[in-house]
Amino acid sequence: MTGVILQARLGSTRLPRKALLPFGDGTLLESCLRRLSRVPADLRVLATEPGSVPELGPRAEALGWKVFVGSEEDVLARYCGAIREYRISRVIRATGDNPFVSPEAAESLLSDPRTAVSDYAAYQGLPLGFGVEVVRASALLEAEAESSDLYEREHVCPFLYRRPGRFSIYRPEAPGSLRAPEARVTVDTQEDYEAARALAEECGFDPPSAALVRRLLGLGGKA
Repeated sequence: MTGVILQARLGSTRLPRKALLPFGDGTLLESCLRRLSRVPADLRVLATEPGSVPELGPRAEALGWKVFVGSEEDVLARYCGAIREYRISRVIRATGDNPFVSPEAAESLLSDPRTAVSDYAAYQGLPLGFGVEVVRASALLEAEAESSDLYEREHVCPFLYRRPGRFSIYRPEAPGSLRAPEARVTVDTQEDYEAARALAEECGFDPPSAALVRRLLGLGGKA
């Protein structure tokens, strides 16, 4: 079973409560949820922590997502809890601070035959904030059981790609229409948020990814 798992919480240190910042006719979180709802998958799960559930959970459930509650700091354990709860065999991992996450990039990566036989797959060359990671669930369960590194447990996948001799790692170049490796559309700070809002005012709050890349590259044209 393939599951999209989106991690989000309200306790960001650089931009507290950013998941609930206004974005279009909803919030940053809802923009992520809506765009990821177009990614082919058997189910979709918001993975959050206890303090964030009252405000984030209903928004996810309203869009047809499951809600899993796990550790705030040990994000790897949170993912693995969701894997066990919903019997997921392949994870499409995304984070809740990327309102322009690309469903087109995710679908393209999923359709690549090499992704299906890899433990970890992710495009190189996308704008920062566009991409997802596609991960074999059994590999994440191994990481959870073996890793004591705080960075690996916070960022979920480093245990895998730090060990390319053990795990099958696939990092192809992104499709040409989606390539903009110097561009940044993730939201970590107030400045990032203001830049994302300004970009959305030009291109729309739910733009086609290729049109957004053209704008980021200065090639003109609205989405």
